[in-house]
Amino acid sequence: MQADMKFNHCVQQQALENSDNKVWKWHIQDPASQRLTWNKPPKSVLVVKKIQDASLLQPFKELCVFLTEQKNMIVYVESKVLADTAIAGDESFGAVIQKFCTFREDLDDISNRVDFIICLGGDGTLLYASSLFQESVPPVMAFHLGSLGFLTPFKFDTYQSQVTQIIEGNTAIILRSRLRVRVVKKGIIVTNGDSEGSRKSMQYQVLNEVVVDRGPSSYLSNVDLFLDGHLITTVQGDGVIVSTPTGSTAYAVAAGASMIHPNVPAIMITPICPHSLSFRPIVVPAGVELKIMLSRDARNTAWVSFDGRKRQEICHGDSITITTSCFPVPSICFRDPVNDWFESLSQCLHWNVRKKQNYLSSEEEEF
Repeated sequence: MQADMKFNHCVQQQALENSDNKVWKWHIQDPASQRLTWNKPPKSVLVVKKIQDASLLQPFKELCVFLTEQKNMIVYVESKVLADTAIAGDESFGAVIQKFCTFREDLDDISNRVDFIICLGGDGTLLYASSLFQESVPPVMAFHLGSLGFLTPFKFDTYQSQVTQIIEGNTAIILRSRLRVRVVKKGIIVTNGDSEGSRKSMQYQVLNEVVVDRGPSSYLSNVDLFLDGHLITTVQGDGVIVSTPTGSTAYAVAAGASMIHPNVPAIMITPICPHSLSFRPIVVPAGVELKIMLSRDARNTAWVSFDGRKRQEICHGDSITITTSCFPVPSICFRDPVNDWFESLSQCLHWNVRKKQNYLSSEEEEF
């Protein structure tokens, strides 16, 4: 499987020859023209289902039967999904389960085995599917079976025709950029009464946002923010959000940030309840390197989470480095990147929804 797609903000340079000299021109691919095509028909699919949601059991079973029996697909499912007694105890579904390939999060690598992903649930299910792949992510088809559904454009009512269209290929796709986050923690090892420093490094791929906050402390958070090695400001407040354009419509917009279309190559920095009237959210170019550390005179530690998961404490000497990942999430569109996004803004966030003014007659205009 090979998808015909390129990262939006990668710029190509092309030399054109004429009779006199070379003329260099810059060409940027139109993000709205990105399509998913297959060099050969896909054979395997990962089905990600929200755990412990009884309403998803029937759609999950219908979809898996359709994929295995009608489309002859190899279906990958997490082991913990099949641990649900409502699935394991269904004798009529037993023959389908035997055809599944199973795996366990953080233990089994399926990155080279799956051609595309189908998500059943809400936005959190898509975020979870993203976290399963720390490098290249297969194209994702997300069905709206959750509460909000901002990132899940497909409705399950007509899943057979929609899945068939994806398998046949040539559908619109949007490349949702992720953040590559590296957390370095400075620890102390005591050996025979002597202490020495040690450093532990962890790396994450984040689709929505990295949130640094004050945790349970009653004091303001006090963290230094560096951009490409230069100190640009100190955040004093409840914390700071570093988000992708996809994440701009999540926690960031609730904290007062603008909403940015996922095709825009950018990183958003949004303070959380800053103790300053002039600290407004800012947008920086994709690819810059941000670094967050506790200020030297910070009264307390900070806490960090990645798409709402892996929450951990940040102490003096620890650092969080954030930049744009080389591995975006290819999200399959229902129509196209622009229409899908504005449909989500309208339906999920009720953007610019108000009662319209009444029409004025010519007689009323005179008053």
